[in-house]
Amino acid sequence: MGELEPDFSAFPFKPYSIQKDFMKSLYSFLNKGGVGMFESPTGTGKTLSIISSALQWVVDRKEQMKSETSRVLDNPKDQCVSDDEEPDWMKDFVLAKTNLDPDKNKKKDKKLGSGGKVLGEKKSCRDLFNDNEDVELGEKVKKKSDIKVELSEEEEFLVEEYESDDENGDGVRLKRKAGGNSSSDDDDEEDGLNVEEEEDLKVYFCSRTHSQLSQFVKELRRTVFSTQLNVVSLGSRKNMCINEEVLKLNNSARINERCLELQKNKNSNVSKVKVQADGGRIRRTKASAGCPMLRKHKLQKQFKTEASEQDALDIEDLVLLGNKIGTCPYYGSRKMTPAADLVVLPYQSLLFKSARESLGLKLKNSIIIIDEAHNLADSLTSMYDSRIFFSQLEKVHRHLELYFERFRNLLGAGNRRYIQTLMVLTRAFLKVLLGDKDSNLHSLGEKSSEQNVSDSSMAINDFLFLLDIDNINLVKLHHYIKESNIIHKVSGYGAKRVGLERGGDILNDSVSVVEGSTLSGFQAFVSILLSLTNNDGDGRIIISRRRHLNSVQKEDGFIKYVMLAGEKIFSEVVEQAHAVVLAGGTLQPIEETRKRLFPWLLPDKLHFFSCGHIVPPESILPIAVSHGPSSMSFDFSYSSRTSPNMIEELGRLLCNLVTVVPEGMVVFFSSYEYEAQVHDAWKNSGTLTRIMKKKRLFREPRSNVDVDAFLREYKETVINLSGNHPKEGPVSQNGALLLAVVGGKISEGINFSDGMGRCVVMVGLPYPSPSDVELLERVKHIEGLGYSNTSDTPKFGVSNKLANGDAAQAGFSVLKSCNRRGREYYENLCMKAVNQSIGRVIRHAKDYAAILLVDSRYASNPSQMSFSHSANKLPKWIKDRLVSSTQNYGEVHRQLHQFFKFNKGRCNQ
Repeated sequence: MGELEPDFSAFPFKPYSIQKDFMKSLYSFLNKGGVGMFESPTGTGKTLSIISSALQWVVDRKEQMKSETSRVLDNPKDQCVSDDEEPDWMKDFVLAKTNLDPDKNKKKDKKLGSGGKVLGEKKSCRDLFNDNEDVELGEKVKKKSDIKVELSEEEEFLVEEYESDDENGDGVRLKRKAGGNSSSDDDDEEDGLNVEEEEDLKVYFCSRTHSQLSQFVKELRRTVFSTQLNVVSLGSRKNMCINEEVLKLNNSARINERCLELQKNKNSNVSKVKVQADGGRIRRTKASAGCPMLRKHKLQKQFKTEASEQDALDIEDLVLLGNKIGTCPYYGSRKMTPAADLVVLPYQSLLFKSARESLGLKLKNSIIIIDEAHNLADSLTSMYDSRIFFSQLEKVHRHLELYFERFRNLLGAGNRRYIQTLMVLTRAFLKVLLGDKDSNLHSLGEKSSEQNVSDSSMAINDFLFLLDIDNINLVKLHHYIKESNIIHKVSGYGAKRVGLERGGDILNDSVSVVEGSTLSGFQAFVSILLSLTNNDGDGRIIISRRRHLNSVQKEDGFIKYVMLAGEKIFSEVVEQAHAVVLAGGTLQPIEETRKRLFPWLLPDKLHFFSCGHIVPPESILPIAVSHGPSSMSFDFSYSSRTSPNMIEELGRLLCNLVTVVPEGMVVFFSSYEYEAQVHDAWKNSGTLTRIMKKKRLFREPRSNVDVDAFLREYKETVINLSGNHPKEGPVSQNGALLLAVVGGKISEGINFSDGMGRCVVMVGLPYPSPSDVELLERVKHIEGLGYSNTSDTPKFGVSNKLANGDAAQAGFSVLKSCNRRGREYYENLCMKAVNQSIGRVIRHAKDYAAILLVDSRYASNPSQMSFSHSANKLPKWIKDRLVSSTQNYGEVHRQLHQFFKFNKGRCNQ
């Protein structure tokens, strides 16, 4: 079967040559499948190119499959003739179509994935649980038959009986009571929500942020595919929930829990009769009867119908539709997923296994497109990180104590052992955070105020041995937690007890707040326990002990698991999909990505495409600025950047630049703290006053809430203060100056096209802090990837414990100990951040801007650097035009003046 001739007529404009090349390369790659990386600079129409080629391929293949299915049905004998000519994935599709299950329609009501398979046995752990013994945490438990207890309304908190199987069993078994029900977090949440038949060929498009996904949908609407294909956008509950009572929680984890809790309670508004221990009876009715936004299934059907009749909708559109109809857009969009041709969703929903299973996403033979993939490896592993704070552990431990104290005489042997084991673990975690695992827990609280211990790291097995908990079977314990619903029972009872202690009669809302807070702590605790079941080499445990900085300021210690190995996680996606596309503006170096995500894939089997920019050479002026106006050499390295002389020289540079750069200008600093330090120094020296005579000053806000309004004001100011006759402000002012932060709110995904960004200034090289223990663990892990023999792996000459005063120096010692990969990874983090930031200003073919890289290291000889040269890692379209050497600032000023004069005249023609 030959390849179809691609037709890219869906592209809404006449494509540039690089866009044609991109589309042809992607279309050809999809024919073969596998893993491909597609690099196209920001502002080159990458999104439209992806849509016009990938979705065209889908349309063509669906037509081809229809004709192939018809041919096979009409001539069954011909099937054997064509089998050898067709790729495996095509055979799978044809067989699926020709061998239809006659009972398929009966499966439509089957629930979406319920959130995880039963975990396998962890053979290396010894089983703590013995059917004949309890963990000794106090006096012996009385026999249940010897006592009579009246539970009244507290019976709802009593966990159902469990018994432990042998070591080779599934861990725990629930003894269900007559008419009883037990479910995990995701059970029953799809009850009553009919699921449509699954489409065979599906495209998943995912990106990192909500705004990037919305932008994708807007671009999709410019093509015919928004009406030709079934499209659905998926988002988080926090972004899509329309239940005002739930949204008041204002926390993603608590919103998720409250939503699931409402789903569990939706059929519980029927009165139930409970026989008490003394033979009495009590009638109980649960207060909640499910979410009001899901009570009417016909409204969900209406939601699906109206959404399907419109062009592709983004998350905001779905929320508006849900509000109009009065039904949940989160579950409404999930219902539409099986029948969709294109699913638009955030990274985590696709790449996080439990989220994928909960949503019921089927990746078999699918096309997966991951946009903004420049930091995919780090983004992927960070999804599997887990952390619990000291304050959360204290609360979880206290609530377990309260629960066990109240119900211990009513619990079966299995439940007692598991709950006591949870208490053993919380106690051990608390002690290690306080710095002394052998001392009394309560006395350690006073001792910790004298300590100021820095972060430390260790392998999983070392952590288990340190806490003396290596004999606990964490796989069985996690299975118990999931099946028993114990965290909800303990959280609910603890919230009630806390409420009573606060004064007896408190509002239900107050109880809900306490319960939600405790539940979040329990979830963090369970996540840590699950992380400890990973292979020893997959990640590291970070221990940040409790610090008391002073009587007012306290820093909460924490235990964190950092996932380091991403190849196993990513392989689950690659093995199922027909093709995986990694797209981005700058994907270099591809070898690092290959080694971290798909090391089994030989370099020649990885499809890579890269193109230049659509802007002509005269529209961009990148300059490495090595000296300031007073001839001082710029050095913004870690040890020099805080120098008053260096900050003042930077100020003199800006005072000169604002006189020659028209309209908008963006200056990027390495951190919020450094930006604040520079701003305050300029304010005190009068530099800020001189700058503001020419441009109005803006500073990037730290809060996400303020970003949109902030950018609107900045844009309006640029427009109003630019041109020959400014509409407002001093006549001498010409545009605005924005102080921004690399890796902040506006360094990715925000466009500074045209006048909003005529010049971008990158101050120094924004290397990550060398004192970050998590970063150092990643560096050491990646350095080890370059060695096939573990005995050859470099030994890092630094202790796992990093003292406060020497943390940065210890970090540099680790970096200097690296031979290649680890150091290169550290450098790449810096340059990827630089490339993302400076790429904000060139957004289309007629745009123009200057890019100033302010640091002598941008112009230095690579052989003279302690770390490899940075300019070599700039995007090719910038590196090829870089003015890497200037004698003095006067030369820079002259080139800028000529550049803006030329382009202003060119645009006015």
